[in-house]
Amino acid sequence: MDLRLLLIATLSAVLSGSWAQQEGSICIKANAHSCGECIQISQTCGWCTDENFLTVGESESARCDDLESLKKRKCDVAKIENPRGGITIDVDKPVGVRQKDVAEKLEPKEITQIQPQKLTLTLRSGEPQTFQLKFRLAEDYPIDLYYLMDLSFSMKDDLENVKNLGTDLMREMQEITSDFRIGFGSIVKNTALPYSHFSYKNVLKLTNQGDEFNRLVSQQQISGNPDSPEGGIGAIMQVAVCEEQIGWRNVTRLLVFSTDAGFRIAGDGKLGGIVLPNDGECHLENNMYTMSHNYDYPSITQLVQKLSDNNIKTIFAVTEEFQPVYKELKNRIPKSAIGTLSSNSSNVIKLIIDAYNSLSSEVILENSRLPEGVSITYKSICKNGVEGTGENGRKCSDISIGDEVFFNISIESEKCPFHGRSETITIKPLGFTEEVEVVLNFICDCECTKHGEVNSEKCNNGNGTFECGACKCNEGRIGRICECSIDEMRTEDPDANCRKDTGTDICSNNGDCVCGTCECKKRENPSEVYSGKYCECDNFNCDRSNNKLCGGHGRCECRVCICDTDYTGSACDCSMDTTSCLAKNGQICNGRGECVCGICKCTNPKFQGPTCETCPTCPGVCPEHKDCVQCRAFDAGDKKDTCEQDCSYFQLFKVNHRNKLPQPTDQSFPLSHCKERDANDCWFYYTYAVRDETKEVYVVDELECPAAPGISILWGH
Repeated sequence: MDLRLLLIATLSAVLSGSWAQQEGSICIKANAHSCGECIQISQTCGWCTDENFLTVGESESARCDDLESLKKRKCDVAKIENPRGGITIDVDKPVGVRQKDVAEKLEPKEITQIQPQKLTLTLRSGEPQTFQLKFRLAEDYPIDLYYLMDLSFSMKDDLENVKNLGTDLMREMQEITSDFRIGFGSIVKNTALPYSHFSYKNVLKLTNQGDEFNRLVSQQQISGNPDSPEGGIGAIMQVAVCEEQIGWRNVTRLLVFSTDAGFRIAGDGKLGGIVLPNDGECHLENNMYTMSHNYDYPSITQLVQKLSDNNIKTIFAVTEEFQPVYKELKNRIPKSAIGTLSSNSSNVIKLIIDAYNSLSSEVILENSRLPEGVSITYKSICKNGVEGTGENGRKCSDISIGDEVFFNISIESEKCPFHGRSETITIKPLGFTEEVEVVLNFICDCECTKHGEVNSEKCNNGNGTFECGACKCNEGRIGRICECSIDEMRTEDPDANCRKDTGTDICSNNGDCVCGTCECKKRENPSEVYSGKYCECDNFNCDRSNNKLCGGHGRCECRVCICDTDYTGSACDCSMDTTSCLAKNGQICNGRGECVCGICKCTNPKFQGPTCETCPTCPGVCPEHKDCVQCRAFDAGDKKDTCEQDCSYFQLFKVNHRNKLPQPTDQSFPLSHCKERDANDCWFYYTYAVRDETKEVYVVDELECPAAPGISILWGH
């Protein structure tokens, strides 16, 4: 498949079927040249293998269309290639139950908490496959707990309280599991100039002997405390990757890190002249980390990956002072918890139990790296039917022992991998050893290709393979039935005659170059056509107005609107008829504006309205409207008897005082203040304005009449 076709197919595969119906078949537009290319465009596309399907002049790409269109075009359903994906469940052991109070218990490897365990998905481009995973938190699940402690001088009191941790924790953990092991490691002083830093010692491999833990911890010595922060990150890395030396089983793995100091990260080793990046490998000899002088501290990203790879849940037991520092670290590490360590570690057992319960009450799914072009989405169905999507679709919280939760997982491929081989991904709950294996098979070609006739007579005397109803030409041959030889073409570039200019697309990407001539693609809508020597023109890609091509007042020719008489503009949306611009005096826009596309654009800012005839601020506005205001507001004046027919052209609003009238500073449109006298020498006050072509009058509802002799009433007094 050439690169151009692959890019088109990839883009088309993600478009929806409804879009295809609205804009034309994406199957046809992709211009597929084979059945394999066709089925990768979209799950809606099929290929007609009937060799008599095409009409004269149609290209082979017309065999690729949406299924309904192929049926309408009289392709026998039995001759439509339309392979579908599917799901096969390969291993489906039920989630197991391990009871606590029985003599014969299941081995850890026999306990199943997630179901099914292996599936095979067959993926066709654009067609997601969805399956359901069940997770059940098992009772009496074995636990390995490794206690990593900072033995700097400031932790002296803490060591005293940890010396009996083994037997005490064994006793407490019996409430959770009958299969519990504990181990111990310390961060000890190490000197590498110019500063002292700390290395790691594995004191006790994981064991079910709590008294052995107590005995070895009692022998530990506190080191000096010349330097802070400490080397906890490097020690955690070794605990995670030294699986055999620590003695980790494939069970719940807990790492408790106890400290009253911060930590160093990648780059800090340069202070001691150490420049080699941490390699993330185990370097324990005689239970001591031997490469602290050679390798820098790990990065946070390295640490997160190793803890995840080794299914380790981390509990940070740190003092109040360093809570903010370790909260930031906890936020970077999935399936980790943090607790506040008392000044002498007296609360460490409660801290561990609480953190374990918190970690165990939540399940979060993660998947391994996906192949290119493959996507995955999750939907969780948690306790009480609570559903989650997006990132929340990966997890369920507030889970108790014996609870079952479900995850609907959809996997989709937007294209076929270049190699076409199977891929395998894994899905697992974070912090658990179990995982689901998902094998991905890809539908990259049609079944009919298996029955191709090599060097077929149907392909110009053996110049191609006849498969899926069409010719697949041998190297050096082109044309619908491989009738042309590239060597016989007049130019070194067999497609040169099909390019409008050097560097442009073949047939403008709207057709096929058949023996040096462009054969334009067909559209789903027969009224829509590509045309031109290079298929560079069409009659449906012109400007639109009111959602109509060329505004409904013209025709589209080679992507340009040819407007009807009396219309202009790129979308024929500008009327040249001036009737709507005529004022009462017969002038265009009252002689005070221009008629643009049938609408007056007033050039004199004093005038407004549809024909530039309204002038709210012109002299004479107040006398002009006096009689109508008087008759409507006070049922008086010269127009009292004809008020209804003469004076309904404005909206009237009454106010009770002059200071309630609209003020010029409050308006975004011209406003006239008026003071007029009636036949009884009484004054009335009003404003006149035009806003959005609506005339508005505000009037003071009380007349101001002459007072007793000698008293003058003035405007504003």
